Amino acid sequence: MKQTSRTTSEEFVKRSVIKFLTHRGWSKSLEWDDAKVHGVDIKVTNSKYGRTFFIETKGTSTSRSSAENAFIHSLGQIVTRMKNPDARYYYGLALPEASAAIAIRRIPSQFAVKACLHIFSVNNEGEVRWFQPRDIKRLQKAPAGG
Repeated sequence: MKQTSRTTSEEFVKRSVIKFLTHRGWSKSLEWDDAKVHGVDIKVTNSKYGRTFFIETKGTSTSRSSAENAFIHSLGQIVTRMKNPDARYYYGLALPEASAAIAIRRIPSQFAVKACLHIFSVNNEGEVRWFQPRDIKRLQKAPAGG
């Protein structure tokens, strides 16, 4: 994942992820904007399996510190939403590429697996890459540069 060279708004990230998930069967009970009642930016249930996703989205600017801040802020927000571990909800962070790369590198893979934490990386064209907990674990084990 390369560092983004321009700002990516939170709204752009949110809309990109909504479109991505809708095309993959995550459209039942889709809530955004009004989802603030639940404390997340996107709340959606899989139409086939009934599994619910709570996703926190963030945008960022061109600076490296902004990418870091977006990751840290979104992680703090989603962790505070993890109230019922027995429910086995999916949790997600939807971030611009640079912030997503930081999240994949810094979130302990054991935490991602245990908490069902997924990372959505959104590039400047609105293309989304979905990193599931097992992907985070695999990427952290991969040799540097490989």
